[in-house]
Amino acid sequence: MVVVMRERASEEQIQRVVAQLVQMGFDVHRSTGSLRTVIGAVGGEGKHDPRLLEVLDGVHEVMRITEPYKLASRTFKSENTVITVGDVRIGGDEVIVMAGPCSAENEAQVMNTAAAVRRAGAKVLRGGAFKPRSSPYSFQGLGEDGLKLLRAGADANNLKLVSEVMDASQIGLMEPYVDIFQVGARNMQNFTLLRELGKVRTPVMLKRGISATIEEWLLSAEYVLAGGNTDVILCERGIRTFESYTRNTLDISAIPVVKKLSHLPIFVDPSHGTGRRDKVAPMARAAVAAGADGLLIEVHCDPDSAMSDGAQSMFPGQFERLMAELRIIAPAIGRSICLEPAARRGWGQ
Repeated sequence: MVVVMRERASEEQIQRVVAQLVQMGFDVHRSTGSLRTVIGAVGGEGKHDPRLLEVLDGVHEVMRITEPYKLASRTFKSENTVITVGDVRIGGDEVIVMAGPCSAENEAQVMNTAAAVRRAGAKVLRGGAFKPRSSPYSFQGLGEDGLKLLRAGADANNLKLVSEVMDASQIGLMEPYVDIFQVGARNMQNFTLLRELGKVRTPVMLKRGISATIEEWLLSAEYVLAGGNTDVILCERGIRTFESYTRNTLDISAIPVVKKLSHLPIFVDPSHGTGRRDKVAPMARAAVAAGADGLLIEVHCDPDSAMSDGAQSMFPGQFERLMAELRIIAPAIGRSICLEPAARRGWGQ
């Protein structure tokens, strides 16, 4: 259930409600907004009379949550969650773009790509050091050496870093290097990993599974939230359908659906969503127009020679042009993108 406090409820009144919920056997999660404090109560054995809470001083109303996901729902938190990573605010008015190579390959590739995406207006460098590949013979990433390259590239260009974690055993290794943990589509229902990520205080980007429903996706986010990590970013990256022309089918409709159901920020990955370089820009434009809080885009200085996902990676010139187009689209829906001036040169290929 959710307990909504009155606007001027005192801290003493809030703590009394919390104590009552703990006594009733609930796990308590508090969300303090600009106007009200909302207390989420999850668990609890047996049936509980909400009137025991309604009569307490400072309580405005008590509601039962019908959705299977509790902490991720708008019932628990009506205001959008804004995640702060240094000077980057994810989920606010600015559309945040994360861009970079699929995998870290060598120092020159990482440094050149990081500099290129920064010039175009990206705020976060994306790149893999551990790569879950369908074939065991494909490039699996450079491991910790890749993390070092990515961290150096991000620091040199004043970027934050998001990179994929594949297993709970990698969390401790990766934590000093990354600003955001990424959970890939294949691990969306790796509940052991999600529980462990709930214990850290580094933001988590959770990609939608290739065959997952939106409810299943939000329930996976619930695992992280229930562990105490409230900084979860959802990422739509395409689902598997009968269509074979694109790598996946990018579900743009998931954006407004999630916006209605959940307070969590939602990103879109048009690179994996289509698997084709020439389709990335149109889907990125559509995602921003549909209300996405950000984009995750693969960019490579020489994608035709990339060790992974070259066909869906943009050239820096293409990415720069896309960012210029997005700066026209975002204000039309009341958003901004790339607030500081960005170079608009070499639109190129």
